[in-house]
Formats: sequence, structure tokens, C-alpha cells
Amino acid sequence: MADDSAFAELIAGPHAVSAALKAHPDTVDCVWIAKERSDERMHGIVALARAAHVLVRQSPRTALDRMAPGLAHQGVLARRRHVERAREEDLMAHLGRLAQPLVLVLDGVQDPHNLGACLRSAEGAGVDLVIVPRHARAPLSAVASRAACGAAERLPLYEVANLARTLRALKEAGLWVVGAAADAQTSLHDSPPPTPTAWVLGGEGSGLRRLTREACDVLVRIPMHGHTESLNVSVATGLCLYESVRARAAAKTRSPEIALPPINH
Repeated sequence: MADDSAFAELIAGPHAVSAALKAHPDTVDCVWIAKERSDERMHGIVALARAAHVLVRQSPRTALDRMAPGLAHQGVLARRRHVERAREEDLMAHLGRLAQPLVLVLDGVQDPHNLGACLRSAEGAGVDLVIVPRHARAPLSAVASRAACGAAERLPLYEVANLARTLRALKEAGLWVVGAAADAQTSLHDSPPPTPTAWVLGGEGSGLRRLTREACDVLVRIPMHGHTESLNVSVATGLCLYESVRARAAAKTRSPEIALPPINH
């Protein structure tokens, strides 16, 4: 086994561990399975680990609780090296390879559960990549990875030093930058979102920062019909992204216009 100091990241939960074994098996050092669990899902994780030549250990659930205090691991943990994330300098080249990119930008989401839930919604909606500021945000921790249910392993996540500057670069690359703001005049449902799209969602409570708002092409609000004033950022993320999913589906099923021959008088 490698030196413990090289392995500083724990992954918890069946979805996250399975995704890590599929996406980055060479970085995983060991998988722990609770002795109390012997089901098809655990057998699948064991098979993935053995296929990747990763050590599998069976331990009492209480031992896993001590390894990851307060983390809902559901009977499975994995230990791995820090995975090298996508590099900011490669972002525009990545976008250039996409025909109609759908991008999610998260401006200062602080709660790791919310970050993971946003990534889960993004992956489900077919988002091509996610952009976050390098500072003042939740880390992609074991809590976030578990909440993402494997999406954190499959989605390219770009950390950028200057979010407003990056949004301006997205616009120069041909994307429409659409921000979600509770005080916006335009409703989310007023018209289909433009494409290609970069959706920008703000952090809990504070929403979009001033420079981020100013860098958006348009701001839209999610209409609220009850007494609740706002939605959790992960819920809002899902609603916005699936407006793009709906618009894309409608565009694909729309009947093409038929070119009629000129009328001869």
C-alpha cells in the first residue's frame, strides 16, 4: 500500500465510490465495506475495486463511522489521492470543442451539500462543464461528492481566479450568460433560454455578486406563487437547467419549415 500521506481524500457512499472506481481507478488506494452489508450494490463495488486491483477491506460499520465521523457513508468508504481537476487555462479550448455548450456557473455556493446537489442536477441535465470561483466557495469535499451521487467524478469542474472576467470570455466565445436573480424583471418562463447558454446561480442568501450580475447578458427570476420568497440554490439550479433541456427537446421535435416552389402566374 502507498504511503498514507499521499492519500488525503475520503469518498463516501455507494454512488460516489462507484463513480470514482470507474472514472479514476488508478487514484483509489483502498475500499472499506461494512461487514453488515452484503447486497448486490456492495458486490458490484467489490467487483469494480478488484478489477482495478484496489484493496478491499471488510470492517464493522462502527469502524467506518470512526473513519468518517458525521458522514453518511451507507456502509462504504474509499480512500484516494487528490484528483487533478480541470485547469483554468484549458477552459476555452474545451468550450471550442462543443457545438452547443450548456454550462453551469456557481457564484460562491458555500454549503457542500448544496454544491453536490447542484452538480447532481447539472450532470442529469447534460451540462458540459461547471465553473466555480477559486475562493469563497464550498470545497469539493467528501460531503459534496456524496451529495453529487457520482456526478462530481463525471463533470469537468473548472476553478477560475476571476469569475467576472471568465463570464466576459464566455460571451466572447458566443455563449449567452443568463443569471438567476430574485429581483429580475424577466421571468424564467417568459421565453425559451437562448443557446448556447451559461447559467449563473449565486450563493446561499447573498445571491449573485455585483460584478457577476453586471457580466450577465440577462437576469431572470423564478416565479414564486406561494409565501416562500426563494428556493434553495440546488433546486433553483435544477429548474433553470431543465428550462434549457426542455427548449432543446422542443427544438429537436419542431417540424422543419418546408420550402415551397414559387407560384407561377
